[in-house]
Amino acid sequence: MPHSISLDQLSNGSLLSGPPPLVPKLDALRGDDFILGQLGERKISGQMERSIITAAPGRRKIWDFATNLHCSIIGTCLSTAELRHILIKLGRQEAATASEHDLHACGVVIASQRHDGAKLLHKALDRRHRVSISRFDRAKTTAEVRAAWKEAVQRGDIPGAYWAALSHPATNDVLLREIFADVHMLSHLVGAANRADIRRLRQLEDENAELDAKVGRQQQQLRDAVVSREATIRALQRTLEERIAHDRDNTAQYSSESDSAVWVNLVADLKRRLATAENHCERLERELAECRSALTAERDARAETEKQDKELRRELDEVEVSLADIAEVNNAKRQPPCLSNLTLLYVGGRQAQIGHLRAVAERSGAIFLHHDGGIEERSGLLQGLISRADAVLFPVDCISHAAMSLIKRTCRQSDKPFLPLRGAGLAPFCAALNKPTAFMPSSVAQDGA
Repeated sequence: MPHSISLDQLSNGSLLSGPPPLVPKLDALRGDDFILGQLGERKISGQMERSIITAAPGRRKIWDFATNLHCSIIGTCLSTAELRHILIKLGRQEAATASEHDLHACGVVIASQRHDGAKLLHKALDRRHRVSISRFDRAKTTAEVRAAWKEAVQRGDIPGAYWAALSHPATNDVLLREIFADVHMLSHLVGAANRADIRRLRQLEDENAELDAKVGRQQQQLRDAVVSREATIRALQRTLEERIAHDRDNTAQYSSESDSAVWVNLVADLKRRLATAENHCERLERELAECRSALTAERDARAETEKQDKELRRELDEVEVSLADIAEVNNAKRQPPCLSNLTLLYVGGRQAQIGHLRAVAERSGAIFLHHDGGIEERSGLLQGLISRADAVLFPVDCISHAAMSLIKRTCRQSDKPFLPLRGAGLAPFCAALNKPTAFMPSSVAQDGA
């Protein structure tokens, strides 16, 4: 993209007196395999010096920002699907089949054109991140905006907080540099994680190919050994038959002692050769069994890795859906909550995340109850909370064995659904809330089936 600058230039310059930097879009947070764009070093021109961010009494518009900051805003705060919809609405029909990179580039160009689509982009950003904007509007000073941004980073709410913080009227040059540095480093972390996953997948594929080749060689050796053994047996049988016929014709020429010695030697030779062939065959069969076992284990490990990858991507999609619902919270056409009047009990987890889980559950219409599993709260209260709840959820990585056993036993006795979650994070919880059928009792689920 044009007008890109490095972090060194950013630290020596001013976002309010020069063009701000670009950062790669963070669509990888939703599971897309995005490769970070190259941040180059270019000289700031006089024309760019005039396209600075100007202070405004209210929130800044997207066309008020320097052109270098548009790439960061479009890539981080808008999804590919939303950007494609906006471009098609502006009459750019080629956007329906354009690549993600082309869509991004077109959006960055339009962002600086106030009367040619920038207003539509600005409205889309405000509509998508309305909740974050409302939260940041409570901040009146630069310090309060900085504190709200740090809190959003801890929650993982990057897109909405990024747009709300940049457009806030109290955001100054120093705070802009800090916010950009945080987003820039997050993009590096996301790229490094994706590269590690791809490298591990390629390593598994190479190992799988080597095992397949090894198994093929072992099978060929086994076939050759079997064929060789059968040929040896047939040759020995022919030799024995020929020797018997020859001895029958020349019985008068040999004494009984010499015939006995010949037969003993011949039988001993045949037994020795047969034992050697059988030992070789058994060794090859053992090696083949070991190779097959190793190949099966590797395939199982690869399948488990792919399963975990799909599960993580599905959870990220569910979180994306939940965030989209939050952005449309004031929309009059929003459908009623899917878990209306349903009481959910969450047992265990990390205390710092309980508030976020409660907010997500209540936005879905559910009543949220919590018990820490006996760490600080008395374990005797757990059975009473289970009796009040319609369904019980617990993270398998952050709960005691005693509490888990009590939940399973009590829920089975009272025919209440319980749902183990993969982890104590927000993503598994959001994914569970988007499956209302998981909270139905087993008897009701069987009747419905």
